[in-house]
Amino acid sequence: MAELHIQAKLVNLLNQDHIQLRNPPYTTEDSEAGQQSLQELAVNYAPIVCISVSEVASALESLRSQAVKSGMGNKTYRETCVELFLPKDLKKYTKKNYYLETQLDVLAQDIMDRITEQYGLKYIQLIFKGKTLTPEKRLDEQNVKNKSKMMVLRVSEPERKKQMLEVEEEKKTQDQSVQRTQKGFQILSERDGTDDPATTPFLEIADQKGNPLKIPDSKKKALILAMGFHEKGRALMKRKQYETALGHLLQADDQFAKCDSKLLNTVDNYAVLQLDIVWCYRALEALSYLDDGKRRLQMAEDCFHNCYGDQQQRLMKIKGNTRGEEVLFLRLYLLQSILAHMVGKERQATQKLKQAEDLYGRLCLDPGDIKELKDLGFSEQEARLGLRACHGNVAEAALHITHRRQEREEMKQKEREKRRMCVEGLATLRELGYSKKDAAWALLQTDGDMDGAYRMLLDSAARTNNTELPINQSKVEQLTYPGFEPEVALRLTGENIQVANQVVLPPELLSPSPASSLSEEPSTTSESAGSGSQGEAPMDVDLVNEVLEDIPLHEEDYLDLTLEEESEVIDKMKSYLYKNSASSS
Repeated sequence: MAELHIQAKLVNLLNQDHIQLRNPPYTTEDSEAGQQSLQELAVNYAPIVCISVSEVASALESLRSQAVKSGMGNKTYRETCVELFLPKDLKKYTKKNYYLETQLDVLAQDIMDRITEQYGLKYIQLIFKGKTLTPEKRLDEQNVKNKSKMMVLRVSEPERKKQMLEVEEEKKTQDQSVQRTQKGFQILSERDGTDDPATTPFLEIADQKGNPLKIPDSKKKALILAMGFHEKGRALMKRKQYETALGHLLQADDQFAKCDSKLLNTVDNYAVLQLDIVWCYRALEALSYLDDGKRRLQMAEDCFHNCYGDQQQRLMKIKGNTRGEEVLFLRLYLLQSILAHMVGKERQATQKLKQAEDLYGRLCLDPGDIKELKDLGFSEQEARLGLRACHGNVAEAALHITHRRQEREEMKQKEREKRRMCVEGLATLRELGYSKKDAAWALLQTDGDMDGAYRMLLDSAARTNNTELPINQSKVEQLTYPGFEPEVALRLTGENIQVANQVVLPPELLSPSPASSLSEEPSTTSESAGSGSQGEAPMDVDLVNEVLEDIPLHEEDYLDLTLEEESEVIDKMKSYLYKNSASSS
């Protein structure tokens, strides 16, 4: 990892100085190293990167050799080689890079055997992009490509056997966790507000204040899966299980990709996810993901800009304060500082670190203030969020928390009543002869108003129990936002595409208002502690209960950071940057 770090910095310096190592005087006509010139370059760069001259010289030779091979158009290197980073005690005998010619459809164990034979290393592991390669799997199955860089670690025989078992068990556990999470949220995503609230927990999409948002059914399922994987990943991050967390976060990213792009540009869930993914990269020291990390941070920054406004004015209008969201920008600036430092952009890294430090100073809370609010009966989480929202004023924070509690309870009561009306309305419409599918759709479109749903059904051509004529599928595909059931939407509107779109797409999605805008953070909330609907398999009940455990009760849980990790990162970055500054001066 350290060698990759050094090379990243040196590449940036070489580019700034317009130096090409494959050309004279750094490379001779025989493609050998120009030792004197490389040594002089190492002496010049060592103080800048704060590393010994010998280490810089070794890294420069590694870069030079790679550039020569690439510049010569070496087909073998380009198409059939991987680069090895051997243990340091072997490198001191030579300055050459280690390239291993191989096909990619071979087992990792075959490569390990060759390394053992060639370098006398008996028990080893291969590390690629921060993960241990499984010996029994092929290289290409583990995403190894031509010119990939792999680290060789020496281990003892018992340690190797133990680690192999641990890696296999961990991978199995991670796969099972992802599968269980997906299954649990799939079950919940297929439930709707017409189910009995006394027996069936279900999920809905709500804004930052808990107000339910109407999302088209086809998008809602993908969104619930995305947010479910995200919440599970965040729960694992809190337990410092970063590798497992990253697997869930990447699954969330895949599910978000299935959502409407307009939705992703107007909610900050997607931006927070990108931050969390790169935060995991940082914790895992996955330096090989630098480019991906840079791309994700840019996406996060753009999304925050779209959601909150240029000066966060839209966020202020919606919530009345912006202090809670500032913890997100603290992480954004810290990660941007780290990535800038990794590629040698020290001025940019220092600037971003300064922004992070300024935010950190404003967001740190007095432990005495938190204790005072806890003594009043508020939770520690409520105390942190309330104090940050009210600029550290204890009295105002107490009023703020109390007001938010009242708002949440009123919304819960309202939703319970709406669900009760939906259940009763569904039963009544079923008695009148309508199918459950048609009745449920009409009730959802009219927010549970049975009279309104009945009028909608009366105005439609669907009065029978699933004996309707088939719908023109080309018209289904023309719906902008196919809702609860695209076929039902068209049938109930006489296959009028324009009317179907208007009925299915709620006004707040077409023209967001400050009170219920999609720029507000959707959060998954459980409305019932029931164990499941009647006839549901016990395994399904277990899966649902399992995933519900990781859904936070507070809608702003993702903003509740203790800042302990952030403090450690700031201190570490200051030591790096100030060391560099002192050396260069």
